[in-house]
Amino acid sequence: MFQTLRRKLFPALVASRRGEPIVIVSGLPRSGTSMMMRMLEAGGIGIMTDAERGADIDNPKGYFELERIKNLEKEADKSYLREARGKALKAISFLLKDLPEDNDYRIIFMRRDLDEVLASQEKMIARLDQGDTSADREAMKEAYRNDIIRARLHCRNRPNFELTEVHYRVAIDDPAQVARAVNEFLGGGLDESAMRAAVDASLYRNRAG
Repeated sequence: MFQTLRRKLFPALVASRRGEPIVIVSGLPRSGTSMMMRMLEAGGIGIMTDAERGADIDNPKGYFELERIKNLEKEADKSYLREARGKALKAISFLLKDLPEDNDYRIIFMRRDLDEVLASQEKMIARLDQGDTSADREAMKEAYRNDIIRARLHCRNRPNFELTEVHYRVAIDDPAQVARAVNEFLGGGLDESAMRAAVDASLYRNRAG
């Protein structure tokens, strides 16, 4: 249900020099990352967002995004990410490899049934009239599986990364359990009750099976 990959190889002196870890909420698009950002904010963690992308029918409670991070792969100067130390920042799984090495990271990786991910994406694309949604589903699923594998291996092989996985359906069905697990992963001190209340099961609109 939850899988945590931990690497604690640096002494306290190094961790102190890096400052507080950046909490990265990651996963595939439409995998529940916005919901987790909302849970963290409710629990008491500051979030790094420019609020440029407002709430809409696909995410009625907001996206919690920072537009600049979408260019992380191409940017040479990534020092602005230091401002996220001690805060939560949303970044899709593809961008984890581009996070700079001068920070410590706690990665909350959202997992969701791939058929649900694709159904949600297709509906969003269709509503926005942003192109053809008839791409080969099996090919897309394979690409997403490979992306998840690469992201997990990257976190496993970096001493300044710790990763925990949260399944979207579990968060919907048992938000108390997820709030407790995430709070423990981040060292405690979060308001678990507020985190639970931030989960809106009515937004689970694309269910597999």
